[in-house]
Amino acid sequence: MARQGVRSGQDCAKVMLLLLASTLAQHGASAQQVKVEPEVLSYPGQTVNLRCAFADTTGIQLTMVTWSYEDKEGERMNIAVLHPSHGPNYPDSPLKGRVRFTQSPPTMASPSIQIDDVYMTDEGKYICDFASYPGGSKQGTTQLIMLSKPQNSATTITVDAATKSMVVARCESLNGRPEAQIRWVSTANGNDTTTSKLGTDNTVSITSEYRMVPTPEDNGKDISCVVSHRTQATPESFQMKLKVQFAPQVTIVGYDNNWYVGRTNVLLTCQATGNPVPTTVQWKAMTGEMPETVQIKDNQLKVLKVDESINTTFVCEVKNRIGVGRHQITALVRGTRLPEKGATTGSIIGAIIGVIIILAIIGTAIAMYRKHRNKKLNGDGPPKYKPPPPKKNNNTAGRPQVITNNVPAAEEHPLQYYSTQDAEPVTDLDAYHDDDNNGVEGGEHYHAAAPSGWDDPRNDDAPPFYERSGDEPEDHRQQGPNVGREDSFVSPAMFV
Repeated sequence: MARQGVRSGQDCAKVMLLLLASTLAQHGASAQQVKVEPEVLSYPGQTVNLRCAFADTTGIQLTMVTWSYEDKEGERMNIAVLHPSHGPNYPDSPLKGRVRFTQSPPTMASPSIQIDDVYMTDEGKYICDFASYPGGSKQGTTQLIMLSKPQNSATTITVDAATKSMVVARCESLNGRPEAQIRWVSTANGNDTTTSKLGTDNTVSITSEYRMVPTPEDNGKDISCVVSHRTQATPESFQMKLKVQFAPQVTIVGYDNNWYVGRTNVLLTCQATGNPVPTTVQWKAMTGEMPETVQIKDNQLKVLKVDESINTTFVCEVKNRIGVGRHQITALVRGTRLPEKGATTGSIIGAIIGVIIILAIIGTAIAMYRKHRNKKLNGDGPPKYKPPPPKKNNNTAGRPQVITNNVPAAEEHPLQYYSTQDAEPVTDLDAYHDDDNNGVEGGEHYHAAAPSGWDDPRNDDAPPFYERSGDEPEDHRQQGPNVGREDSFVSPAMFV
């Protein structure tokens, strides 16, 4: 028995699957055979055409066509019926009188309908159903979407500066279909809340509010409401400025801390901001009465001449509808004037460094110019200078040098004689020549400008220099040879 029960259950399941597959196959075949538009858009008051056609009637007999309407709750009602023998019929429905077949007379293969003066409540599903033999029922569905362009608006709300959150701007999109989308763009720090409301005609109204804690600094900040809707080609933007009211904010300017006795025409100015605009400005002195040398005009206080009576605290009070703002300055009268500030140390140092850099650049340019000019003038020729005179030999320092027989021949370097009748012997330094060794290896050349006693024929056998022996008297020291005034002699100073 148990096995038979199991088999019965399996058989039932198979039957259900077969029925479901048959239904799906019929629906698919029906969808292919019945041609409709899946979606139609319309505005209220317009005429809508809902097209429907049977693709192929070969071997099939169409017995009746029925159009029905299904609302968003799923309730269905017939709105138009077409019979091959009895013709068209329009049952009672909310669309009666506004719906009809487009062809006259209508045909069974193409039973399209038309709805005049559509309402927002006409939105929903419209089913075109064919009764055929032997195929049975075949249908297609069109979704009618009603559009309603919303009425968009935005505004800011004037608020007082506070410490709690409140609505500062509101944006609305009324009577739209489908529902609009709203977003906020602002430099202020806040957040938004959005609510929607369904209308009696199936439209939707959206209201969005921007909330924040308003401060005086938020007054005048930019805020924008952007509304997007299917009926709009581009989003609609409303640009506004926040309106925050606050009591005056006051500042006194003009005091430089250098009020000295005798100074004249010093000025204090009372500056104030507020929303709404401040209406009254009042100056006061903390000592009670205002000094005699003070003049007040609107928001300015002028001291004609500074004296000891100005040693007081000046107060400026500004009022508007929201409240009162004040600021005060205590004046200190000095006996003498403070020195004026000169250039800062940093500026002086910077100027000095700048001058040094400029001078260095100029000096470098001049040096490079001179070097270039000297190269042009000198060229590549020999150096234009005279060689220095020969140095004295170290082994002859401190004593007269004795000339030996290794001296080169006199004819190659003849000595020059000068007359000594009227003047002292003259040394001819230009007589020095940097000649070769003249065949004497390792020899030294000595060239004297003055005449030498060695060449005097009268003194061929004379010693080159008179030397004092150790037993000679002191007054004979460094005495030269005994020569006449017109005779030639050799001076120790000539041997260089």
